[in-house]
Amino acid sequence: MTGATGEDKLAVTVIGLGYVGLPLAVALARHFTVTGYDVNEARIAGIARGHDHTGEIDDAVLEASALRVTSNPTDCMASDFYIVTVPTPVDGEMRPDLSLVEEASRTVGAMLGGTAGLKGAPGRQAPVVVYESTVYPGVTEEVCVPILESSSGLTCGRDFFVGYSPERINPGDREHTIDRITKVVAGQTPEVLDSIAALYGAITGGGVFRAASIRVAEAAKVIENAQRDINIAFMNEIAQIFAKMGISVWDVLEAARTKWNFLPFTPGLVGGHCIGVDPYYLSHRAQALGHEPQVLLAGRGVNDTMAHYVAASLHRAREGRPGSVLVLGLTFKENVPDLRNSKVSDLVGALDREGHSVTLHDPVADPAEAERAFCRRPSHEALGEVYDLVLLAVPHKAYLDMGSTAIRALVAPGGTLADLKGVLGSEADWRL
Repeated sequence: MTGATGEDKLAVTVIGLGYVGLPLAVALARHFTVTGYDVNEARIAGIARGHDHTGEIDDAVLEASALRVTSNPTDCMASDFYIVTVPTPVDGEMRPDLSLVEEASRTVGAMLGGTAGLKGAPGRQAPVVVYESTVYPGVTEEVCVPILESSSGLTCGRDFFVGYSPERINPGDREHTIDRITKVVAGQTPEVLDSIAALYGAITGGGVFRAASIRVAEAAKVIENAQRDINIAFMNEIAQIFAKMGISVWDVLEAARTKWNFLPFTPGLVGGHCIGVDPYYLSHRAQALGHEPQVLLAGRGVNDTMAHYVAASLHRAREGRPGSVLVLGLTFKENVPDLRNSKVSDLVGALDREGHSVTLHDPVADPAEAERAFCRRPSHEALGEVYDLVLLAVPHKAYLDMGSTAIRALVAPGGTLADLKGVLGSEADWRL
């Protein structure tokens, strides 16, 4: 990869080069001088070789990019913008874990010490720190700003400014990419807002939306995924209700979708880093303010237990007899290698507890990461054995390309073919 040059270009540093940060950095590098920073040295080495293991950026595009990457913060040049795109997960008690965004803020604070000279440069404003990480309203100004000030020795609002532009990356989605979506932007002052809008406006044809404040932009992000979580929870609940009636939820949805304003949500396991996490950020803030959220947590309760419901249903489909099980697909969604918060892990654990012998298979997940997540190593190899129960859990393209006949051939005589996402139609013996 080659480094961008040009003193007239704005300098941008992107902190965190995962599913969100790398596509953003590559897009920005088409217009500005961009440095990408990540603490993961292996990740940096892979990007430097022109390969993105997440599959979000094609190797040819990455190889041709002017993006410069490093795992050493001292290599990051003084910048006009610092954009933080690190994950914001939850802890074991489902409370917001801000440790990564706090550590990133300390890193940026140290970098800001070298940017003070930019403030007085002709045509330049003081550096701006923009957060894209999903947080509850108030985190940028109440949590991150004090860290930035203490670690830089500078004063926010004078020596540097802050803004917020919530990430909207959808892993594996080749339609709603960073250069096509509308970016919500917010800034500490009208002038800072103008500069952030101009920065993002340069990389997306979808335009920018100027939020009323940083807190409004933070709130907009956190409800986008909470809304999806609640709608999917409704689908999961009706799937369970209709199962008791002997009705396929997929048949019901096919009929209901003929109404013009029916929302096309489907049941399933809700994992990943966004939909299964963001509602906890909002509910945490609500509880801190003395409000006990009802709908948010009810939806989370349904979705968090869905894997156990599926496992129990599959066990009943075998009349309570443990057997050999093949689980096809381990990641949190189809055609992406991301294993974070994959609820397939909960499903496998529940099958284990019922005494089933479970074999795992996934053509896109990293085997070492999967082994850490599932405590056993999955196979990438061609499928040849037969099993009492075959569960198509995540319909990766590789499985769909096999076809239902080939998948059916993996089922032992008298066994069960189960289809979690309803892609095999009537070929499956068990559907959600």
